[in-house]
Amino acid sequence: MGVLARVDEPDEWMSRAEYRLWAEGRPGRFERINGQVVAMAAERVGHSRIKGKVYLTLTAAVAAEGLPCEVLVDGPTIEVGESDYEPDVIVRCGTEVVSDDSLAVPDAMVIVEVLSPTTRRTDVSQKLADYFLVPSVQHYLILFADRVQAIHHRRAGDRIETRVLTQGDIMLDPPGLTVTLASFYPVGRAGSVR
Repeated sequence: MGVLARVDEPDEWMSRAEYRLWAEGRPGRFERINGQVVAMAAERVGHSRIKGKVYLTLTAAVAAEGLPCEVLVDGPTIEVGESDYEPDVIVRCGTEVVSDDSLAVPDAMVIVEVLSPTTRRTDVSQKLADYFLVPSVQHYLILFADRVQAIHHRRAGDRIETRVLTQGDIMLDPPGLTVTLASFYPVGRAGSVR
């Protein structure tokens, strides 16, 4: 997801309630970062392909393991302080059902962002720090769109461990999933994305 300043972005700080009212029915996609509305640029096809593969791969892995989890793509937000982030893919687990009308996922366990040139700085810094403020978040995966590479941040007690992967398995435990990095990328993209 990219960020691009647009004329219809309000300049003033907005509360979450004000932001929700403002955004309802408005064309385009937005995030609220530290109370400021930020428009998200149109997605490139390559970004969308990777996001789709992540959704399909994680959905299949959840089903294969028989876990009480669901995989959500595009739309639901993660609320952290005065920010409302819209990750590319979210995995939430548990027996509690999130309402169909909910705009936010309160119990995300795995969050996936596919990098784009305009969001790279926010995705690798502010979102990294903020996502782990949510107690349920165990994994934050950052996928590169221009090459087969991931940065896997995972909660390990009171610290965050980080691995950079260009191949092999990604272990998401909890909830108990193992997927290959290559499964997140369209076929024929070993090493670089075309």
